Formats: sequence, C-alpha cells, structure tokens
Amino acid sequence: MSAVTSDSRLSLERVHPQPDRRQLKKQLWRILFLALLVGCTIIFFMPFVWLVSASLKVRADVFNGEWIPNPVAWENYVNVWQAAPVFNWLKNSLVVGVLAAVSVTISCAAVAFGFSYFRFRGRDALFGLVLATMMLPGVVTMIPVFLVWQALGFVNTQVPLWAGNLFGSAFYIFLLRQFYLGLPRELFEAARVDGASYFQMWRHVALPLTRTALIVVFIFEFKASWTDLLKPLIYLQNSALYTLPRGLKAILDQFGQGGEMQWEIVLAASVIVTVPMLVIFFLGQRYFMDGIATTGLKG
Repeated sequence: MSAVTSDSRLSLERVHPQPDRRQLKKQLWRILFLALLVGCTIIFFMPFVWLVSASLKVRADVFNGEWIPNPVAWENYVNVWQAAPVFNWLKNSLVVGVLAAVSVTISCAAVAFGFSYFRFRGRDALFGLVLATMMLPGVVTMIPVFLVWQALGFVNTQVPLWAGNLFGSAFYIFLLRQFYLGLPRELFEAARVDGASYFQMWRHVALPLTRTALIVVFIFEFKASWTDLLKPLIYLQNSALYTLPRGLKAILDQFGQGGEMQWEIVLAASVIVTVPMLVIFFLGQRYFMDGIATTGLKG
C-alpha cells in the first residue's frame, strides 16, 4: 500500500513539478525591480504633473497643494498668448533649434568619418586634442567668442545661437566616430573600387548605416538648443528675436515679481516650453534607445 502511495506521489510531482527556488527568487527580484522602476518614474514625473495642475488653477489656488484644479482655469493659456508674443518665440526656437541640430550633426559626422577612416601620422594625438576641448568650461571662452561675434556684426541676431555648431562638438564627434569604427572597412574599399570619391563614400555608405546615431545627435542638440538660456541672454536684445527660454525669463520678470504676482501665467508659459520637447522625445524614442544601446556595444 505504501509503495502504491509513493508511486502515485512521484507521478503527481512529475505532472505538477515543485517550483524552483531560483525561479521564485528571480521572479521576486523582477517584481521588486519593476516596483522600484515604477516608483522612480512616478517621483520624476510628479513635478511635471504639478506644473500642469498649477497652470490650470486660478491665481489664489496656485500653491494650495491640491493636485486637481477646481475650477479649471483654461483661460490661463489664452492669457499667456495675449500677454506675450509666445507664437513668435516658439517659431524662433524651432528655427534656431533645427539649424543648430542640423549644422552640428552634419559637421560632426564629417569630422568623425575623417578620424575613423583615414589613417595618418598623429591621428590619435589630434583626436585626443579634440576630446580635450570637452574639459574646457564654456565660461572660459564666453568673452572671446562674444568678441568674435561682435567683430563680425552678429550681436543681437540669432546667428550666434546656432552658427558655432558648424565647427562641430567634441562629444558628438566621439559618439559618431564609435559608430563609424563599427562599420566593416570592406564596404568603403568596395566603394573605392567602384570609383566613389571620399565624399560619396561618406554620403552614400557611412551616413545611411549610421542613421540611428545621427538621429541621437540631432535630438541631443535640439534639446540643448531648445533649453538654452545663456546664449539668448548674451546676444539678444530685441524681444522679437527671443527664443522660448529667453521669453520665459521675460515673462517671469514681468509676472513673477512685484506686488501682484501672476504665477499662473508663468506656469502656463513653462508648460508651453516643456511640451514640445516631450513630443519630440517620444517621436524619436526608438532611435534614441537604439542609438544609446548600439554605442555601448561598439564602445
């Protein structure tokens, strides 16, 4: 009788095996990791939720600590467009951001291709010198660069906000060079055999194969230009040329100080500045993640 019982127990264990402790432990750690990830996401997202909520409140309730505005003051966004030329500032930010991102992407892609393909004496030392420029704070070159643009007659224009990117950026050059080094050199040699010039090799072989990296560089620089306040503060005096960060500073000076502070206007303008970057990030998120992962693998 006991033998039958033991045999039946073994058969049941084969049909319904006991869960492995390692698997249970792995599942537990995965649940804890996901819970931590969700918690961190909520913590990082809370300031933006508060910003949107406060921008929809009436003036007396902006800092009342409630997350749901009651009543909802949609007119705050209408008042922002009436109080300042936000549309013009938005257009200026788009123009400057696109020009800055396109110029730095093209220039850095060309320089990075030169450092990755051509082999010449002193190449590594020259590339190290390029990387050394990242150690130089922007404050050190602020006055000399301003004097250069002043001598060229571009002060109080939008040119200094993006034209400096035509000379490349050490970080983006390094990033793109890592991608180019991961490409098989035989592709370029085959293109040379077919009679392609160096420019055609870069244009028709290198660029299509590194599209993900180019998009990453574009997003990085567009974000940097979109949120840049220092350059507009230095070079722009005409309010018609303001970008959104500089315009937001003007709105803060006008409505965020003095006896009657209108913080609902300032917060509504802050939401207008922030939302386009969120949209651009979500549109390019796939390329952004692929580019970061691929760069890590090729490093």
